[in-house]
Amino acid sequence: MSSLFIRQARLVPVAGRPAPEGIVGVPVDVRVEADRVVEVAPTLRPTGADQVLEAEGRWLVPGLWDQHVHMGQWAANATRLDLSSTSSAGEVVRIVAAEIGARSGRAPGTVLQGFGHRTAGWERQPTVSELDAVSGEVPVVLISGDAHHGWLNSAAQRLLGVAPRDTVVEENEWFPVFARLDEVTRTPEGGRTAYAKVLDAALRRGVVGVRDMEWADNATEWVERSGSGLAVLRVRTATYAVGLADAIAAGRRSGDVLDEAGLVTMGPLKIISDGSLNTRTAYCHDPYVGDDVLEHPRGRANNSPEELADLLAQATAHGLDVAVHAIGDAAVGIALDAFTATGAAGSIEHAQLVALPDLGRMARLGVVASVQPAHLIDDRDVTHQCWPDRADRCFPLRSMLRAGVTLALGSDAPVAPLDPWEAMAAAVHRTGDDREEWNAQETITVTEALAGSLDGAPTVGAGSLADLALLDADPYAAGESGPEAAAHLRSLEVSTTVVGGRVFGIV
Repeated sequence: MSSLFIRQARLVPVAGRPAPEGIVGVPVDVRVEADRVVEVAPTLRPTGADQVLEAEGRWLVPGLWDQHVHMGQWAANATRLDLSSTSSAGEVVRIVAAEIGARSGRAPGTVLQGFGHRTAGWERQPTVSELDAVSGEVPVVLISGDAHHGWLNSAAQRLLGVAPRDTVVEENEWFPVFARLDEVTRTPEGGRTAYAKVLDAALRRGVVGVRDMEWADNATEWVERSGSGLAVLRVRTATYAVGLADAIAAGRRSGDVLDEAGLVTMGPLKIISDGSLNTRTAYCHDPYVGDDVLEHPRGRANNSPEELADLLAQATAHGLDVAVHAIGDAAVGIALDAFTATGAAGSIEHAQLVALPDLGRMARLGVVASVQPAHLIDDRDVTHQCWPDRADRCFPLRSMLRAGVTLALGSDAPVAPLDPWEAMAAAVHRTGDDREEWNAQETITVTEALAGSLDGAPTVGAGSLADLALLDADPYAAGESGPEAAAHLRSLEVSTTVVGGRVFGIV
């Protein structure tokens, strides 16, 4: 049996279970056997078989989780044009034209991808014809910053089997196209290298686990990665409705271990029930504000209430949790109706705009709010443009906690970076610039943000899973909220991450 001895670490107290009296803030020794902490005391003696990790007074916390990522897209982003700072269709077209010129002479059919543009605040919407004018026969796929639409030129439309049009491809028509990008853009070895890089970066930030919401056969692909040694942290694999029958036929239930290493488990059925703010498709009770005449003034649902309830019922009958993407307040309400009707267990993903009475319903149902606080920094201005009459109900983190809703923090990478410290910083100080906090009454504390980033793990102690992060500083050192607390969280360095008793990155 493998064993690890961590010498002289300070325990970071976690809300819900304090450390035993007398050892908070003082260095202690921690003994790990296999994948469990078996002993914590001020002074222990290592055995000859122990791997010894000298903590030197660093701070030990349960390992961090990102509860909503798209790992394949996050890995692929390293090779995509960064369009996140663009503010108009013309600006994007100029960047694409420059990149096409720089890539001249490459093999025909090589796909140019970009990511990050956000059209809700643009004076006009993009067209395929203007993209065609600068790209010719080079396929161009530009993925919106919320990943809810793609701006494709005609060559890319032909390559990916999209019916010709002069507008973007969005929502239910877009997602299958998005899922097919790997088939035409990535070699197996290139994909493995990209995954290895982002997994290593996650470990360096203290991340021990993710819920992967990628549009793929996640269960099969992650078992293959685990078998080849690529899975180095814990992964809960989501399936979408298109894969639900296969998951049921295979007998996969949420929580089932899928790989020999014990790192890959079956996660939820993921359902994208509505759109997004930046594509102006998030489904709301009230119309979007603006001069544009939208085909769907209140956004739109991607499923009827009956279809959504049927999916939840199927999942529940076969032991699967559900993760329902719902950004607009109408979509959140319909999702809660489906949870009520079916008795399903799981989460609402994003819950960006919520009718306040629905917070109590979430709490009573035990539905987790899987939220991404970094989005509030990106979405602040577009919210005041599109939802100025309801901006005070956006990202209602404090109200959720006050109502008794459990928060689970994540990134939605690549929409935001896979960095739990950034998510926590945004939650405790709700601004990304010199402006006052946005909806400051919805700020939560460092203690609460950290608790929402640990997958329910308590303060490290005997019996804890040996998924650990050793920090160079106390995360509470700069207080519970405010700019100093946020800056401190962003600056925290992780010296070592431990997953299942296996050590990564000893300094």
